[in-house]
Parts: sequence; structure tokens; C-alpha cells
Amino acid sequence: MESKLAFTKDTIFTIALVIFWYSSNIGVLLLNKYLLSNYGFKYPIFLTMCHMTACALLSYIGIAWLKMAPMQRIQSRHQFLKVFALSVIFSVSVVGGNISLRFLPVSFNQAVGATTPFFTALFAYFISFKREAWVTYATLVPVVAGVIIASGGEPSFHLYGFLMCICATAARALKSVLQGLLLSSDGEKLDSMNLLLYMAPIAVLVLLPAVLTIEPKVMEVCVALARQDKVIVFLLVVNSSMAYLVNLTNFLVTKHTSALTLQAAKEKE
Repeated sequence: MESKLAFTKDTIFTIALVIFWYSSNIGVLLLNKYLLSNYGFKYPIFLTMCHMTACALLSYIGIAWLKMAPMQRIQSRHQFLKVFALSVIFSVSVVGGNISLRFLPVSFNQAVGATTPFFTALFAYFISFKREAWVTYATLVPVVAGVIIASGGEPSFHLYGFLMCICATAARALKSVLQGLLLSSDGEKLDSMNLLLYMAPIAVLVLLPAVLTIEPKVMEVCVALARQDKVIVFLLVVNSSMAYLVNLTNFLVTKHTSALTLQAAKEKE
């Protein structure tokens, strides 16, 4: 009876976690689209850097001040390299996704993103040698075929935006597999909040040179926009805070389910 009750609590917690992650993810996606397309804030790399800065600060506050999780240390160079690789791949996935939103409608962006489980299963097989049932692979084939057909008939198709979306999709799948390894490996296990704490600052350092090179006038534009309309400051703060919730719940869902389950759930959006 006790084990059944525990199972029920775990199931309810996982379902609630997926719903919360799902909702916050939709909110960030729509707000990103509004900022990058409708509002005219055409700086996707800087926007991603804002997200990562918020993740670093809020993770540190949650661990060091609020004591929501015990502070963990990087135990080896090998573990650090995994976190570093995850940070770079994560940056590529978010920047690619944000760039694609400048050229593609949200609906088509999400349609292309439906191929994420396919890439996740592929990377899981080659990296962690995790083989799914043949039925799982079979169900992914019509999804990929559907996206190919939809791409050919999409009136708002933009080649560069499409390539960025594919790049972001593949990177997001690879990130899910790697974060699953970091969250579950017995020798190098990090909890979700600590993984985000270490990953986010590295991502900021990776993105900073790209911002200075590709978007050098972004700070001037931000100051000018803030003087004209202070709403932009509010939108950036809310958007970055929501991105923290998306990333934290993303790690938690991966920990409590699997990388493939996470991406399959995501593509139900």
C-alpha cells in the first residue's frame, strides 16, 4: 500500500512538472517571437545571453541564499568538459531557435521542432548506446516525412530561418541526451539547479564574443529603446525569468523521465 501511494505521488509530481514546464515553454516562445519580430528587438544572441545571465543569478540565489538545494562542486576535469559541452550546445540550440523566429512563424517553427524526438533517439543510440523499441523508431518516420512535406508547401518558408531551425532542433536533442547523462551518472551526478548554476555562466562567456562581434550596437539600442519605452526593460526581465523556469523544469523533467520522453512531450505543443 505504501509503495503504491509513493508511486502515485511520484506520478502526480512528474505530471505536474511536465505541465508547468510545458506552460512556461509556450510563454517564453511567444514572448521571444513578440520581442524578435513584432517589437523589433532583432538581437537573438543578446536575448539568449540575457536568459543565461538570469539562469546563473537565479540559480545562485536559489542555492546560496534560499538553500533550495545543497551546493555541489565539479568533481573532475571530465565532468567540467561535459558541462562545458552542454553549455555550448545549449547556446547553439537557443540562438538558432531565436534566429529562426525572426524569419519563420511560430507554427512552422514548432512543426520543424517536431523532429526533435527523431534526433534525440539518434543521438541517444550513438552516445549512450540506448536502443528504443522498433515501434518507437517506426512512429518517428511519419513525423519526419510530414515535416518535409509541410516545408515544401509552407508559404512563409525562409531557407536561412529553416536551416537555423533544423540546427536548433538537432542541438536541442543532443543537449537532452547530454543533460540526461549528467543528471543520472552515478560518478558525476549533478542536481538540476546545480547543473544550471554551472552551465549558465559558461554559456554567457561563450555568447559574449558573438554578441560583441555580430550585435555590437545592441547596448546602444537597448538604452535608446528603454528611454523611449520602459516596457522593453520589463519584457526582458520577465522573458529572462521565464527562461530560467523553462530550463530548470527542463532538467527536472529529464531527470524524472528520459531525454526522449521530454522531447516527445515537448512536441505535443
